[in-house]
Amino acid sequence: MAVAFLGLGNMGGPMAANLVNAGEAVLGYDPAPEAAGMAAKAGVSVVDSPAAAVAEAQVVITMLPSGKHVLDLYREIVPLARPDMLFLDCSTIEVADARAAAELAVAAGHQAVDAPVSGGVVGATAGTLTFMVGGRSEAFIAAEPYLHRMGAKFVHCGGSGAGQAAKICNNMILGVSMIAVSEAFALGQALGLTDQALFDVASTASGQCWALTTNCPVPGPVPASPANRGYEGGFASGLMLKDLRLAQAAAETAGVRTALGEHATDLYAEFVAEDGPGRDFSAIVTTLRENGTA
Repeated sequence: MAVAFLGLGNMGGPMAANLVNAGEAVLGYDPAPEAAGMAAKAGVSVVDSPAAAVAEAQVVITMLPSGKHVLDLYREIVPLARPDMLFLDCSTIEVADARAAAELAVAAGHQAVDAPVSGGVVGATAGTLTFMVGGRSEAFIAAEPYLHRMGAKFVHCGGSGAGQAAKICNNMILGVSMIAVSEAFALGQALGLTDQALFDVASTASGQCWALTTNCPVPGPVPASPANRGYEGGFASGLMLKDLRLAQAAAETAGVRTALGEHATDLYAEFVAEDGPGRDFSAIVTTLRENGTA
């Protein structure tokens, strides 16, 4: 049976292509003609509606912008699904929406997992994504072969919604740490340090972190970082803001104080309003260096 892949954008398209490369028959749908066309070139059999994809599939994978998109789609396609299908949602959405989507599928006799990803477009293309998975154990086991074909690591985090919880907690750490690293480079520059000198110290000392050693926000020290390409590619600042806002919404619901997460959300909101949502989230260093952070 085929895999229905709904949402063939910057992340979904390469993920669907990796399934094709692994030997899966993939029926894909995306309302954007450009995205659908790119997927077709990669070997995805593009159809003209979600219903047409689901009709011939045993597995449904979704990669969509928001919880509303996921829930609206599930309400449309779950009643059309053949018995005992697997619904695998890779979108990054609110925990409550992930649980509601899973409930729709499970109530109709299907298996469901939420499996948001980390690794960006580069990871989606290379098949090196990390999946954070929420759902019942039997659903996780059913999803494993497909996760393996699209990524390098997958962790079962708990019941429905646990994958989304892990994703937003991880990305809150990332957003806060990128701001801290960027502030350190801004301060170092003001104190007369070169970027390379600060990097050489911090990357092998207690300041070491992924935001510094892999996604360094200044050009030079890490050649592969987006800072060396005008901050093009990578993980868009608009998506970081989305994830930080999801984390803050979850924190408010759970009654957890996340002061640094809240401040990081405010800083990224200001940055996206000025710079736009498209450049890599490490580009926030440019605003911090120019304007300060007070």
